[in-house]
Amino acid sequence: MEEELKCPVCGSLFREPIILPCSHNVCLPCARTIAVQTPESEQHLPPLLHPRGPAPPAAAAAPGAGPGAAAGSAACLDSECAAGGGGDHADKLSLHSETDSGYGSYTPSLKSPNGVRVLPLVPAPPGAAAAPRGAGPASSSLTCPQCHRSASLDQRGLRGFQRNRLLEAIVQRYQQGRAAAAAAAKCQLCDRSPPEPAAVLCEQCEVLYCSACQLRCHPARGPFAKHRLAPPPAHPGAPGGGGDGGGGKGAGGGRKLPTCAEHDLENYSMYCVSCRSPVCYQCLEEGKHSKHDVKALGAMWKQHKAQLSQALNGVSDKAKEAKEFLVQLKNLLQQIQENGLDYEACLVAQCDALVDALTRQKAKLLTKVTKEREHKLKVVWDQINHCTLKLRQSTGLMEYCLEVIKENDPSGFLQISDALIKRVQVSQEQWVKGALEPKVSAEFDLTLDSEPLLQSIHQLDFIQMKLPPVPLLQLEKCCTRNNSVTLAWRMPPLSHNPVEGYILELDDGDGGQFREVYVGKETLCTIDGLHFNSTYNARVKAFNSSGVGPYSKTVILQTSDVAWFTFDPSSAHRDIVLSNDNQTATCNSYDDRVVLGTAAFSKGVHYWELHVDRYDNHPDPAFGIARINVVKDMMLGKDDKAWAMYVDNNRSWFMHCNSHTNRTEGGVSKGATVGVLLDLNKHNLTFYINGQQQGPPAFENIEGVFMPALSLNRNVQVTLHTGLEVPQCVKQTKLPNN
Repeated sequence: MEEELKCPVCGSLFREPIILPCSHNVCLPCARTIAVQTPESEQHLPPLLHPRGPAPPAAAAAPGAGPGAAAGSAACLDSECAAGGGGDHADKLSLHSETDSGYGSYTPSLKSPNGVRVLPLVPAPPGAAAAPRGAGPASSSLTCPQCHRSASLDQRGLRGFQRNRLLEAIVQRYQQGRAAAAAAAKCQLCDRSPPEPAAVLCEQCEVLYCSACQLRCHPARGPFAKHRLAPPPAHPGAPGGGGDGGGGKGAGGGRKLPTCAEHDLENYSMYCVSCRSPVCYQCLEEGKHSKHDVKALGAMWKQHKAQLSQALNGVSDKAKEAKEFLVQLKNLLQQIQENGLDYEACLVAQCDALVDALTRQKAKLLTKVTKEREHKLKVVWDQINHCTLKLRQSTGLMEYCLEVIKENDPSGFLQISDALIKRVQVSQEQWVKGALEPKVSAEFDLTLDSEPLLQSIHQLDFIQMKLPPVPLLQLEKCCTRNNSVTLAWRMPPLSHNPVEGYILELDDGDGGQFREVYVGKETLCTIDGLHFNSTYNARVKAFNSSGVGPYSKTVILQTSDVAWFTFDPSSAHRDIVLSNDNQTATCNSYDDRVVLGTAAFSKGVHYWELHVDRYDNHPDPAFGIARINVVKDMMLGKDDKAWAMYVDNNRSWFMHCNSHTNRTEGGVSKGATVGVLLDLNKHNLTFYINGQQQGPPAFENIEGVFMPALSLNRNVQVTLHTGLEVPQCVKQTKLPNN
């Protein structure tokens, strides 16, 4: 509450607070320092063109006065302002931001202890004490230091603003309570008995210190240099310290009732709703409030108290939410700290595991190098020993042969020469090609490519993107219509993992395997062309560059038992005219034109009827089924994409691929009803006229996807009726739906 009791200009507790028109408060002494007085003759000039001059000398305060006149004048001014009377000019101090040349700049603003910028008090320009002849009266204004709204002062000056006596009383109680609380607070580190009164409170340590303990235990240096020392807080039980002690007395009987600012002898008795201020009885009779809307002071007091209490309840709720949010943030701090430690430990463990694995692999590779070196060394040493032995034998043989050649005994030489020649030849043959080449090279055939691993180590980083969470199916938006299903989903709140798209999966309506029916970024999807009277299971999952997230819960969707559909204007021939919400069809041409239905059937038993609204000149309308790509500018059934019954006023024929079969007596007229029964369980098509089966089953062994179809010319008008139950004569023989 202390911040509410401080003046925005001086930063201290309010002294003689006054209420500005903008409802903010300011000290009366501070209001005198920020009041601006501007001569009327200069009001039309822009602010940058107001003349500004140096401060007048002290002697210029009163021409002809002695040296002490200026000081005496200033003292008189302060005394009159403090006394609150006789010195209106004291309430109209002038501020100027001008220069003598006429091209000055604004005076820099100052900053109050509360952070509010205010204009400094600047001495009046020369000649302000004696305005030049012809100059008009000066007008004064006051700018609120908080909202910067200006308020003009009348002839009463600052005394024209109401005194905030309620705020003044609260400040007085607060000062008393703080003094009492400060006197009651004891040092928490004193070893004396009783402890000394606390002088300061450290907001970081949350410890109360007396002056001696603060100097000894909490010096303003080292780690304590940034700690903030504040006065001891008021305890709740102290008067003005947050409790209720003395509040009622101080607000009521302890103070003199305020009197009207314009009528000193009158107390406030009414409240002017227009001016939003209390007034006295005489103000209503004589003053400017005589024609204003006024109400009883006590009633408005209670009403505003109730409004303030109601507003406080709202603020209290928000304060509770803020406290809970602060608790949540503190818990979040703890969780962040714990998660940070866990991630650090996990990182160290993972890196240590990588180092251990690299060390083990290094040992394995060193073992391979050692084995390869030992193998090469063994081969070379074996070759050295073998070559040395052979060289020694050859050398000995050569020396022996030389000694034999030196002998001069022919007979003795011939006795051994054949054998010796063979030995030399055998010795020479031992040095075959490659015998004097090394069997191994000095190079090691081991190549270690560490560049990919090194790049992986350099690129080793935290995975910034995780798998997307489980999507939430919005059941309130999921629905079925005929053989179409619509599914909607969304990501859970507070989900920060990016999503690049979704995958929607649907089974076959018979408990089979799921299959993908949609992949994209949309969160709403409609699947058409499903089986009627079937139960489908659907699920969805999200994906991003990290992979595919988990599946959502499975939603079960039931398609309609019977088909509700209309004629399809998008696929109809341009000569077809549809009306009655696309349920009635006519034609502009004398030639037959084809129109299809909006439903497609591939399974189950389906029945619909067509009512003949108009039948002129005995035309041959055709009723039946067709593929989506049927020819639409000739009678239905003349191509291989349609199966139909065409009928006139006397008889009917079945037609497919322009083949006419099963002529049956009985035709149609105005008011007749043609029924079409498509049984895809038995794979046949049957027609009815006015409830009676027309001939045998028209077509059998039909399979695929079929759409209701009709061909007619301008002599016929037909209305479609759908969503009908299968006729009773067929219900007994139809197969159960799969």
